[in-house]
Amino acid sequence: MTYTGDVSQGGPADVRELDDITIGKLEVGGFGNNAYLLRCKETGDGLLIDAAAEPERLLEWIGDAPISKIVTTHRHQDHWQALAEVHRATGATVVAHPLDAPHLPVPAGLEVEHGDHVTLGVLTLEVIHLRGHTPGSIALLYQDGHLFTGDSLFPGGVGNTERDPARFTRLFGDVKERIFARLPDSTWVYPGHGKDTTLGAERASLPEWEARGW
Repeated sequence: MTYTGDVSQGGPADVRELDDITIGKLEVGGFGNNAYLLRCKETGDGLLIDAAAEPERLLEWIGDAPISKIVTTHRHQDHWQALAEVHRATGATVVAHPLDAPHLPVPAGLEVEHGDHVTLGVLTLEVIHLRGHTPGSIALLYQDGHLFTGDSLFPGGVGNTERDPARFTRLFGDVKERIFARLPDSTWVYPGHGKDTTLGAERASLPEWEARGW
């Protein structure tokens, strides 16, 4: 089956198989949150992005194979409601940006800044700090082709900045400079809610986003 990223509440995960990594996407909770389970094919090591809700379902999805890290993309509660239980069951290290880490229910065992790397078996993912949705929102980039953006970038625009011009300017600037100016159109975007997109599908809309201010 071809990966589409189209998942639904209570439905199965969608899985993308690449040469060296498996990327799974599952919708959990009442806010349409996406959780992502990444596995290094060489080592079997796993990494969960956003233990958002439904801990029993997430743990069933993870299964018996180990995960070494749980990355929380930002401080908002709908992205970490299952964090404590998944952390307790797996022993995985909680990863977050230091500006958002104090707001999580579990202490971060690894605090990461812009440009840092998170290991997954023999693989690495780059941390991109995207300021504005929250002070410590981060995205994770795998090989310039797969970008996990939390609530900072969606199909049709950047994340919610509550109509605050300063926050919007900061987030739009970071998304434009740290993502669109650097990465190719083929880069696949895996957001914190809803459907996936690509940078190519969104690039032409950047002037519109900037003009509307949200």
